[in-house]
Amino acid sequence: MATSNPRVQVTVDPELATALAAVTPRPASKSRLIRDLALRGARAAEQEHSQQAEAQAYLLRIAEGEVEHDLDAVRASRESRDEHIR
Repeated sequence: MATSNPRVQVTVDPELATALAAVTPRPASKSRLIRDLALRGARAAEQEHSQQAEAQAYLLRIAEGEVEHDLDAVRASRESRDEHIR
């Protein structure tokens, strides 16, 4: 299909072939599948970055005393969890 947008080449190595087959063994268009997966991956990465930024902002609010946080309760909870895992 003709386009004025730039194109990229992607080598379908064994790892990518396995990943593509896991999603759709016989896609109508490999190019379309790769594009769709790239867009989904970009959204997931953006969401991950957003969640990390929110978490850092929350921890900063705790550190600055804006959010009440019982560090002793957190510590006790972690110790209890660690004992349970062992």
